[in-house]
Amino acid sequence: MLLREGIFFDNIWIQPAAGDAGGALGAALSAYHMYFDMARKMNENIHPSLVGEGKGERAFHGQMDAMQGAYLGPEYTGLDIEVMAAKHRAVYERLEWDELYEKAAVLLETGNVIGWFQGRMEWGPRALGNRSIIADARSPEMQKKLNLKIKYREGFRPFAPSVLAEDAGEYFENGFITPYMLLIDYVHPKKRIHLPDGYHSMPLKDKLYFLRSDIPSITHLDYTARVQTVHQETNPKYHKLISAFKKRTGYGVIVNTSFNVRGEPIVCTPDDAYKCFMRTEMDYLVMGNYIFEKNEQPKWREEKNWRDEYGLD
Repeated sequence: MLLREGIFFDNIWIQPAAGDAGGALGAALSAYHMYFDMARKMNENIHPSLVGEGKGERAFHGQMDAMQGAYLGPEYTGLDIEVMAAKHRAVYERLEWDELYEKAAVLLETGNVIGWFQGRMEWGPRALGNRSIIADARSPEMQKKLNLKIKYREGFRPFAPSVLAEDAGEYFENGFITPYMLLIDYVHPKKRIHLPDGYHSMPLKDKLYFLRSDIPSITHLDYTARVQTVHQETNPKYHKLISAFKKRTGYGVIVNTSFNVRGEPIVCTPDDAYKCFMRTEMDYLVMGNYIFEKNEQPKWREEKNWRDEYGLD
C-alpha cells in the first residue's frame, strides 16, 4: 500500500529472510560497516587487501539490489543426481539445456505440474525458482489441483506468480520489482474478469472459485497477487524457462509454490526432491538438465505413513 499510493517512499527493500534466519546476515553487515568501516575504506581505497572484490557503496544502483538474489544454500551436481537415481532405480532422461527449456514449457502448457530443482537453494521462506513446484497460471483448475493433489491442503489456498521482470507491468497494476516474492501487487485491470451481478450473495464456494482473471491460479479474491519478478541476472535458468513458456503461449508468468507438501520443509537435496515427487501427484521432476516422468518411475513404497513425519501447518 505504501508503494502503491506513493505517499512516503519511492521504493522499499525488504531483506528476504527478515526473521531469525536473517540475524546472521544482519550481524555480518553490521560488522562490515560499523566495525571494519569497509564501505568508507572502499571509497577511499584504504587497505585494498582487506576489501576483496566488492564495490563497498551502500547506494542503490538500478533495479536490482546489491544482494543479487537469495540463492545462498547448497548446490548439487549431475553426479549427485545420478547417484540418487541409481539408489531409487529412478528412470530419467538427460537433455541439452535448450531442449530442456522447450520440453518443460510444452509440459507446462499442456497442464502438467513440474518439480523444478536447480542450482543453489534459496535462503529464506520463499521458493524463488530453484526449489519450486511450477505450473500454468492460466489454468482454471490448477489452483485446486496443486492444493488437493500435491500440497494436501484446502483447495482454495492461493499461489504466487513468477513473472519475467521485464513483463511485470503487463500482468500487474504497478509492475513492482520484487525478486524475493515479498510485495503484493494487483492483477492488471486488462487481465481481470469483472464480478457478476449478485456476486456478493453467491454461496461461499462459488465466490472462492469464480475466475477473476485470465491468470486465475495466482489471482486472490481481491485481485491481488504476491509477485516474484524473475531476473536474467540472478536466475538465468528460471528466466529462460519462463521465456520459453512465453514464446509458446504469449504469457510470461507461471505459478510458483514451494517444493514441499503441507507441514514439511522445502526440499534441499536430490533425494528430498525425488521423495516429494513420488509421494505426490506431480507429473514431472526436473533436476538440473535431468527430467523424470512420473509414469516411468518404479512403484514407490513407504515403510510408514510419511504424512506423520511432520505436523500440519
